[in-house]
Parts: sequence; C-alpha cells; structure tokens
Amino acid sequence: MPLQVFVGFVAMMTLKVAIGPQNAFVLRQGIRREYVLVIVALCGIADGALIAAGVGGFAALIHAHPNMTLVARFGGAAFLIGYALLAARNAWRPSGLVPSESGPAALIGVVQMCLVVTFLNPHVYLDTVVLIGALANEESDLRWFFGAGAWAASVVWFAVLGFSAGRLQPFFATPAAWRILDALVAVTMIGVAVVVLVTSPSVPTANVALII
Repeated sequence: MPLQVFVGFVAMMTLKVAIGPQNAFVLRQGIRREYVLVIVALCGIADGALIAAGVGGFAALIHAHPNMTLVARFGGAAFLIGYALLAARNAWRPSGLVPSESGPAALIGVVQMCLVVTFLNPHVYLDTVVLIGALANEESDLRWFFGAGAWAASVVWFAVLGFSAGRLQPFFATPAAWRILDALVAVTMIGVAVVVLVTSPSVPTANVALII
C-alpha cells in the first residue's frame, strides 16, 4: 500500500476531529439514534465527491482565482455564525421535550438538514476541496492514493462518531443536557468562525511535512 494512503488518512482525520456543523449534526443524530446509518452513509458519499473534486484539480482552479477563496472564507464564517446563533437559540429557548418524548423526526427532514450542513457550508469546501485537494496534488501521480486515504478517514470518522454517540444517550435524558450541548456547539462554532476569518487559506508545501 502506498504511503500516500496513510498520509491522506492522517491529514483528513486531523481535519475531521475539529467539530463543525456537520460533525455536530452527526453527533446529535447519533445521540438520538435516528437514521444513523443513512446519515453516516450520506456524509461519507458527500465527502467522497468533494475529495474527488479537489484531487481532480478543482482545488488548483480555486487557488488560481483568489476571489473564490475569499468568498468561501467569509461565506463559511457567516454560515458558522448562523449555525451558532441557531444553537444558541435552542440553548436559550429549548422545546421543552427531549428527543425520546418528542418522537422521531421525519427521514426527509433529517436528510435535507444533512445536505444543508454539508453542501451549503462554504467552510467544508475550504477543508475538503481546497486543503485536501492541494495536499493531494503535491503527490503528483499518486494523488488519488492520497484521496483514497482521505476518504477512508472520512468514512471511519463518521461511522465512529455516529454509532458511538448512542452511548451518550443516558446523559441526554433531560432538556438541560441538550441545552448544555447546544451552548457548547454555539461557542465552538463562533470560535471556528473566528479562526476561519483570521487564518490564511494558502496551503504551503511545508504542511505536507507537518502532517507526515
């Protein structure tokens, strides 16, 4: 197995560990134990498509047009802040029902929300398309092995996050616990938004050595 598979796996896993709207959504569904397999599969397929786009050269196209990167940065920050405000609202004014009392959500609504936090979040494109794509293309002819490793990491991450989150369900048996989770998500999203705004989107070659 080429070393690039391992490097791609590690690179993607370091990005996935940081909580974002997509991870927060998968975590919530895992705790609720609702449509976990569907959500994990959907997130894995979506990331596979985004990784393929980056490895296939879309990342280079974005780097050639700096304005696209700026739009992704500020759009991503705006999306994160909006998601944070939504979580803060849920923490401040909860529905009053825990998931087990309110009944399962409709599958179509859950799928739609999953697609929103995946494809309408510009920050995802900065990480999965631009950063992973740029790192993959450093590997020249072996870039697809890097991409395969990155996709494997994404699938493993979502599977572990989604299916292990159910173990936390006893801790979320009260509305107060969900309020705490929403508050933590809100604070985290604001922090990530600040990082996106102050961090340069450029991907120097040295980053590859750091990941290895």
